Amino acid sequence: MLVDYAPIFLMVVLALGLALTLLKFAEWLGPRRPRGVKASPYESGMDPIGTARERYSVKFYLVAMIFIVFDVEVVFMYPWAVSFQSFLDAGAGLGAFAVIFVFILILFVGLIYDIKKGGLDWD
Repeated sequence: MLVDYAPIFLMVVLALGLALTLLKFAEWLGPRRPRGVKASPYESGMDPIGTARERYSVKFYLVAMIFIVFDVEVVFMYPWAVSFQSFLDAGAGLGAFAVIFVFILILFVGLIYDIKKGGLDWD
């Protein structure tokens, strides 16, 4: 069984070997000219103002989590959409449609709740 996967393992090993070899060659053969200007932070051609340790708003993380939740739920809907025709052929089309309808309804209720609570308001 594992013999069938030998070409894939060989390809991964060769790809990793090539990547590491090229990185080492670039390190050995590349120019080394360290300067203070190269080590300084760069922000659109202007000198940075303030510290790099500024805190983000909690709202930023809430919006990010909401995005991840809805993104994962779309990932769950894609296989259902791909296999919906086979559900129809097997005679379970109405049941499969009801399941995804409840799923989308729960998504919609969650979105309305989030909008009402102001989770998507970016201040």
